Amino acid sequence: MIEHQSIKTSVAIIGAGIAGLSCATQLNALGFQVQLYEKSRGVSGRMSTRNTDEWSADHGAQYFTARDPVFIQELNKWMDADVAAIWNPRIKVYRANQWHEHSSSEKRYVGIPAMNSPGRYLAKSLPIQFNQTIDRIAYENGKWLLHSQETGDIEQQFDWLVVAMPAPQAQILAEPIDKSIEEIANHVDMQGCWTVMARFTGKPNAPFDAAFVNDEIISWISRNNSKPNRTGPETWTIHANPQWSQESIELEKDEASKLILDCAKKLGFDCDEANIAIHRWRYASGYINPILGFKLREDLNLGFCGDWLNGGRVEGAWLSGFKLANEISIKQPHLINKG
Repeated sequence: MIEHQSIKTSVAIIGAGIAGLSCATQLNALGFQVQLYEKSRGVSGRMSTRNTDEWSADHGAQYFTARDPVFIQELNKWMDADVAAIWNPRIKVYRANQWHEHSSSEKRYVGIPAMNSPGRYLAKSLPIQFNQTIDRIAYENGKWLLHSQETGDIEQQFDWLVVAMPAPQAQILAEPIDKSIEEIANHVDMQGCWTVMARFTGKPNAPFDAAFVNDEIISWISRNNSKPNRTGPETWTIHANPQWSQESIELEKDEASKLILDCAKKLGFDCDEANIAIHRWRYASGYINPILGFKLREDLNLGFCGDWLNGGRVEGAWLSGFKLANEISIKQPHLINKG
C-alpha cells in the first residue's frame, strides 16, 4: 500500500504592510504555507506609529474609511478584537487664507491603541522574518529563490512569490524577471511625504482636532490624543503636501522641519515650545489609474499587491492582498499530493 503525503503550496511574501498581511492571512486560511519577509523591525508599513519611551504618534496613515462590503466585514473583526474604532474629530479646512468649518458624514476609523494595531493583530498568527531586505529574486525550475541583503541566500525555496511593496521598490526587485512591471510602475505617480511630530507639555490653543490645509506646504494637521485610547503627552502630526514633499525629498531633515513649522506658525499653529521629530516617507501616496486591483503572472507564479494597484487607500491595500490571495488559490491547488 502506497502512503500519500500532502505538502502545502508555499508562498513567500515580501512586505508586511497591510496588503502583504492581508494576502498572507487569506492564503493561510486557504491552506497555503506562507512566509513573510519585512525589511523593517515591525509590521504595518505606512499604517504606522512612532513610539518612544515618553510619547507616541501616528505618523503614517492618519485614518481610514470603509466602503467595500468585504472590507467592512474585516473591519468589524478588527473592532470586535478592540484593535480599531471610529474617530470623530473636530475638523476644519484652510483655504483661500481662511479657516472654514468642515462637515462630512463619512465615518473615519483608526487603529487602537495605535494606528499599527490592526497590522499587529493580523501578524499574530503569521510567520514573519523582520530586518530582512530581499534584494534579489530568481525563478528556477519552478521555484522562487530569494536573497537577503542582511543574511544572504534564503535556504527555503517557494512555489509562489508575492511582492507587496511600493511600486518603485517592486519595479527594481522584479523587473529583471517580469519586464511588464516597468510599464505599470511607471504609471504610478508615487510621491513622498515629510512628516513632523510635535510633542507639547500643554495643549495648544487650536480650534480643531484635525485640519485639511490647501495650497500650502502643509496638507494635514491632527491631534493624536483626540483619537480613542490614546494616552501620554500631547502630540500632533503634521503632513507636508505630496507635491512639495516630492520636490523637497532630498532636503536635510532640519531644513525640511523648519519650512514645515514656519508654515504651521503662519497658519496659527505655533510649535516653538514643542519637542520636534521628523520622518521622511519616500513612498507615501500614489496609485495607477485605471485601477488593476492586483497583478498576477500565472506563468511565473508571481503576484503583486498594494494600495498603488487599488486606489491608494488602506482599504484598497487590504482588498488588493485579499483578492490576489483568492486568485492564486484559483490558479493553484491548495495541496500538492506526493506519492
